[in-house]
Amino acid sequence: MHFDVIVIGAGAAGMMCAATAGQRGRRVLLLDHAAKLAEKIRISGGGRSNFTNVHARHDCYVSENPNFCRSALAQYTPQHFIALMERHGIAYHEKKLGQLFCDDSSQQLIDMLDAECRAAGVDRRMGVSVHQVGRNETFQLETSAGSFSCESLVIATGGLSIPQIGATAFGYQIAEQFGLPVTRLDPALVPLTFHVEDAARFAPLAGVSLDTEVRIGKVRFRENVLFTHKGLSGPAILQISSYWQPGQEVVIDLLPDLDAEAWLEERAGSEQLLANAMGELGWPKRFAEAWLDGQGANVRGRDLSPKKRRQLAETLHNWRVLPNGTQGYKKAEVTRGGVSTKALSSKTMMASDVQGLFFIGEVVDITGWLGGYNFQWAWSSGFVAGKNC
Repeated sequence: MHFDVIVIGAGAAGMMCAATAGQRGRRVLLLDHAAKLAEKIRISGGGRSNFTNVHARHDCYVSENPNFCRSALAQYTPQHFIALMERHGIAYHEKKLGQLFCDDSSQQLIDMLDAECRAAGVDRRMGVSVHQVGRNETFQLETSAGSFSCESLVIATGGLSIPQIGATAFGYQIAEQFGLPVTRLDPALVPLTFHVEDAARFAPLAGVSLDTEVRIGKVRFRENVLFTHKGLSGPAILQISSYWQPGQEVVIDLLPDLDAEAWLEERAGSEQLLANAMGELGWPKRFAEAWLDGQGANVRGRDLSPKKRRQLAETLHNWRVLPNGTQGYKKAEVTRGGVSTKALSSKTMMASDVQGLFFIGEVVDITGWLGGYNFQWAWSSGFVAGKNC
């Protein structure tokens, strides 16, 4: 069977692309190897889907070329997607920092995109494996549901994150088959793990959460850090993980709103244990005791020498943690890296050297911050490809 467009991957980017192409009158086939539609949307945001961020802009994305996403984000903005939600009567709210969530369920989002595809005449087939892709004058696909051909082929197969719901390397393999470079791939928006000795010391603190500023070089995020049995998580750590490289230290300001040295000087003559005083700053006592023990400073205020006060203040604002690694793709929300933007048109998402071949969404070397940015990239890149495929 011949189609104008075949989209492989019925997730956020793939459905957006298929619906947009279908609305242009293109005959579209949407394929996915999974039995369930858009499982990653369904589980996102605690089941309510953080579907965009009103502050989405190019510098909220990690890539070898962060400017690449400018064009797509300008062509299809968060406001465009919000308008689509409102047309379908889906209620939403802003949680914090521009993050928008469904009031009810992420299933509403899936149903909306599915309805858009059906209204546009898209032929959607689930549970279909693609065995082979070839190209002469058209693209030829050999699949578990038979043979298909098309003028335009769109790869929207996502990255390697969350393999338990079906993530594969298929998209990268297709890119390499057609001569497109793929950048280094790593788990991103992922918890970081401690070395064995740190894990043993901090494991009893699992569940403790602190307001911090976390940084690597000039990149910094002000959010909560969560201690786990294996290391560190929470929004600040997930954010910084997209910038972390093995062997790098993560620097954490444990008192971002306070002058630690001045605060310690105020307690220079105090009989109160510092661990108890830290409780006044919102630190759980068990964390204060464990952390101060590690600094050799679980003492009374009066027992700190001026030199030790300065050292402790410095460490409070610049606690250096050397992660052992990450919790990997099973716990990663997205994949960092992907099909190189050097090989794609930023205006259309088409491969520069392969007419009719498009790559969109997570499979591309564009990784958004935590908080709805990756979904916005899916909508924007899917829309742009749908307008041009």
